[in-house]
Amino acid sequence: MNVTIFTDGASKGNPGPGGWGAIVASDKAATELGGRAELVTNNQMELQAAIQGLTHALNAGAKGITVYSDSSYVIGGITKWIHGWQKNGWKTAAKEPVLNVELWKRLIELAQSPGIKISWRYVGGHIGVAGNERADEIASAFADGKNVVLYKGPLSGYAVDLLNLEHDGELRAAKSASRSRSKRAVYSYVSEVGGAVQTHKTWAECEARVKGKKARFKKVFSAEEEKQVVGEFGR
Repeated sequence: MNVTIFTDGASKGNPGPGGWGAIVASDKAATELGGRAELVTNNQMELQAAIQGLTHALNAGAKGITVYSDSSYVIGGITKWIHGWQKNGWKTAAKEPVLNVELWKRLIELAQSPGIKISWRYVGGHIGVAGNERADEIASAFADGKNVVLYKGPLSGYAVDLLNLEHDGELRAAKSASRSRSKRAVYSYVSEVGGAVQTHKTWAECEARVKGKKARFKKVFSAEEEKQVVGEFGR
């Protein structure tokens, strides 16, 4: 039996309350899985999602498995870094202990189960890929402590088109633009407290003003943008 798995993890605080979500689907059935933990990192939840998804698939008798994850940590770790970690006694290239080592060991144990073949595929997060979006919804809902209704039944009755791996071009472009923007040098920070707007050259100055108060703040990347935000905050 061949199955497809979509996984995702979330942490509100990193570390903080977390959740994981996984969808395991064959050509006949789909099962949603999810869970919550109280003080975890996003990476821990990403690993947990992969572990739980694989565990379910193997227990169901899967032999060919394709795992989709938007975590470069999971995909990079299981396909590249893991070999060096094991060779170096679970130390990184910088000779530091590998984080989340017990979760990694469990994932490797599952991935090396006899008689199975696993393909690990990276899929961009938040760009409209249906399976990834649903796994993210499950993980985020559990992290937020919400009640989650998980589907288990025939694939024909599942509302998510898992076979459609197309992304939303506008969402992908927006994410790419946001990533490029985050790499630019910050020009200043703008804050608004009690109707008074100020600009700050460093985050430390801005944080000192807004921390613990009802406030708005935003980092900007040019004098023109600073002027625009000051105007918006001053309305």
